[in-house]
Amino acid sequence: MRCPESEAMVVLGIDPGLANTGYGVVDRRGGRLVALDGGVIETAPDVATERRLALIAAQAAALLDEHSCEAVAFEDLYFGQNIVSAFAVGHARGVLMLLAGERDLPCFSYTPQQVKAAVCGHGRAPKDQVARMVAHMLSLPQTPTPDHASDALAVAICHSNTAPFRAAMPAAIGGAL
Repeated sequence: MRCPESEAMVVLGIDPGLANTGYGVVDRRGGRLVALDGGVIETAPDVATERRLALIAAQAAALLDEHSCEAVAFEDLYFGQNIVSAFAVGHARGVLMLLAGERDLPCFSYTPQQVKAAVCGHGRAPKDQVARMVAHMLSLPQTPTPDHASDALAVAICHSNTAPFRAAMPAAIGGAL
């Protein structure tokens, strides 16, 4: 994977969900981050789960292909006691990881606290602050909506900003041995 800070790197950020899957495509161009796309893949609750997953897969595949994504970054979710929601999100996440695997794209995962810290400087930022910082960092004219789209763009930013460091680590560790 190309990760030097001066090179482009297109990342698909995902806020997974069965009803609403947020997506954000971010490109690193030199030292700047640029939003290429963002939104939500919505599925109706009265549609069979397998059809909902197929819809998510088809729309995500189109995004991966249209933007020639080089990596997929996911936001991890915490569900506490809601096992039904956890399974539904897990299904959507699995379908999206399969799409990445079929294209030989690496997948990365970040906790909500890691994403918030990468975008806002601390892991307890409220959603509206995350949205404002996403807009600022990507030079957007307004804050992205809905929250799922804003969160997905934040995930893509998080990965874009950590990828150069991640790529440098093996060389640094190898050189120190």
